[in-house]
Amino acid sequence: RQYRLVASPSGKGGGTRGAVLLLMDDTEKIQAEQTRREFSANVSHELKTPLTSISGYAEIIRGGLVKPEDVTDFAGKIYDEAARLIALVNDIIKLSRLDEKQVPAQREALNLLQLAGQTVRTLEKAAAEKDIDLSVAGEKVVVAGVPSILLEVIFNLVDNAIRYTPSGGSVAVKVGVEDNKAFIRVADTGIGIPAQHQGHIFERFYRVDKSHARESGGTGLGLAIVKRGAMFHGGSVEVESAPG
Repeated sequence: RQYRLVASPSGKGGGTRGAVLLLMDDTEKIQAEQTRREFSANVSHELKTPLTSISGYAEIIRGGLVKPEDVTDFAGKIYDEAARLIALVNDIIKLSRLDEKQVPAQREALNLLQLAGQTVRTLEKAAAEKDIDLSVAGEKVVVAGVPSILLEVIFNLVDNAIRYTPSGGSVAVKVGVEDNKAFIRVADTGIGIPAQHQGHIFERFYRVDKSHARESGGTGLGLAIVKRGAMFHGGSVEVESAPG
């Protein structure tokens, strides 16, 4: 921990008979500043990668170095990198709003099982393309929440599970109540997460396998949004995993 000590002399008539000591715990403040610096550096790096690609492809086309039949392919690459850039910026905005508790929507009574079912239907096509069995089960659980945030939380968890589960596997979503608390559990037969990484996967831009993450099209902010979304609703998020 980090502390700051301020000492002021105390006394009458110019003499010093003692001192007033003020001890302040600056740990959280310093950690917050460090987090902001790291976040800014990471954002700059993450934005630079797609922008460099877009600039490179555009320069080649402008220089007339691309055959007419290849222009469509190059345009497609520029489009993909731009889409990645937009997704990254959108995720940064979502995180900022959650951090500042500036989500405009009002809380309402929500059926978590219904939200989970809605998310599963959205991702059925992605699961089918990898021959992944995607299911949802559980009981009706009603909580007070913001629909857009909870949908985002469930979507990111299920989407991640599909991305990191090999073809022919399964992803199961379960909703219920445990110890008087509502829960949403997403289990998969994916590649797993080594123990040394599990304490970091909810950090912004943290990737266990950077090459795989980039190939899958992730922004590196999905699980950070999950954590902030859970905290916004007074909840928490945990992971249990092992390689394989």
